[in-house]
Amino acid sequence: MQSGAELVERDYFKDRFTKEEVEELASLLDASRIFARRSPSLKQMGLADQDLSDQEMVRLMLEEPKLVRRPLIRVGDKLMVGGAAAVVEEAIAAAGG
Repeated sequence: MQSGAELVERDYFKDRFTKEEVEELASLLDASRIFARRSPSLKQMGLADQDLSDQEMVRLMLEEPKLVRRPLIRVGDKLMVGGAAAVVEEAIAAAGG
C-alpha cells in the first residue's frame, strides 16, 4: 500500500475465525453490524425473520462463515465493514495513509 501500512488478507472460509476472534470483532462493533442478515444462508437455515441475540449471531457466524459480512477491515482497534469506497478510504486514512 502506498500509505506504508501493511495489508494482511485473510480468507475466512479457509482460515475460519475462532470464537474468541468473532467475539473480539463483535466487541469492536455491535455483532449485528458484522452479521450478514441478508445472506441466503440465513434464509436456508430458516432464521431470516428471527430476532437474534448477539450470542446467537456469534454462534451462527462460527457455524457458517457466509454469515460474516465482508470485507472486514481492521486498523488497530477500529473495525470497518463493507467494500464501499468510503469505507476503504477511511481504513487507509486510519492507517496513516
